[in-house]
Amino acid sequence: MSPEQIRVPLDDCNTFGLPATAARYQRIDDVGNLIALARAGALRGPRLVLGGGSNLVFTGDVDALVLHVALRGRERLTDVDDAWRVAAAGGEPWHDFVRWTLDQELPGLENLSLIPGTVGAAPIQNIGAYGLEMAERFESLDAVDLDTGDVRQFTAADCRFGYRDSVFKQAEAGRWLITRVIFRLPRPWPPLTGYADLQRHLAEQGIATPTARQISDAVIAVRQAKLPDPAVLGNAGSFFKNPIVSAPEAERLLAAHPGAPHYPQADGRIKLAAGWLIDQCGWKGRRLGPVGCHARQALVIVNHGGATGTDVKRLAEAVAADVQARFGIALEAEPSFV
Repeated sequence: MSPEQIRVPLDDCNTFGLPATAARYQRIDDVGNLIALARAGALRGPRLVLGGGSNLVFTGDVDALVLHVALRGRERLTDVDDAWRVAAAGGEPWHDFVRWTLDQELPGLENLSLIPGTVGAAPIQNIGAYGLEMAERFESLDAVDLDTGDVRQFTAADCRFGYRDSVFKQAEAGRWLITRVIFRLPRPWPPLTGYADLQRHLAEQGIATPTARQISDAVIAVRQAKLPDPAVLGNAGSFFKNPIVSAPEAERLLAAHPGAPHYPQADGRIKLAAGWLIDQCGWKGRRLGPVGCHARQALVIVNHGGATGTDVKRLAEAVAADVQARFGIALEAEPSFV
């Protein structure tokens, strides 16, 4: 593990490409050394755990210790009757891990292809896309208590997964660094192709019975057609969560806007499409200074060049205010502001 550094630029450590500097910086690439540092009390005080930087908005310099997770490793574990089991270290790039599982002929994560970020960040956010949430493929994770150096295994119940949520964003926020995640990939494999854009793309390709890799390829194609590449145009992917409202609230909206996309939930509530709400307010392709909503997907806020976190925050607040004023629905940002 490299020694701690001071005044380290973080511009290249976040997918928005926003300027920020870490007061203190520690690269984490060895679990044993991480535990030793924690037990020595070297990690106490203000700190920020940083993975791929795809779910952060830096609003200024970070006056704290930034722990940059660079733990690597992937492995196939012992299978069980109803599942294949695989594990990856917390610093593994998520998409690379998904494609690796397909190389091993282990289907189950293909709907989550091309999601930015790291394996260790996936449970924190409970990432999801195209009909699948990570929690549905999760078995357990290992994490280090940054105050004490204690190592704990978290089950799915321990993680308290919700829609883009977990205990690591709530009661345990900032306490743990996730070092390893284990996944259960169900067998027989259930292909998930119910998402309309996936069905359309597969039909255009003449694929009636897709393999897992073909579903992954379709997800990649659909995402690339709708979402900008952060390497070309800085962004953090979908910026707002899809709001989940009560059935009466949804009925009110649909009475005025019968074509509004809506998705019934198991608890009787209705999930609405944040992108549609934002688009209806005229934000698709619209700019506010150096930031704007993407021309192909209003749900994505992009950095056209030279933006700061303050610029992003200003635009996000303006978008949310317009949606609230027109529809009476509150939007919640997915990324964390730091």
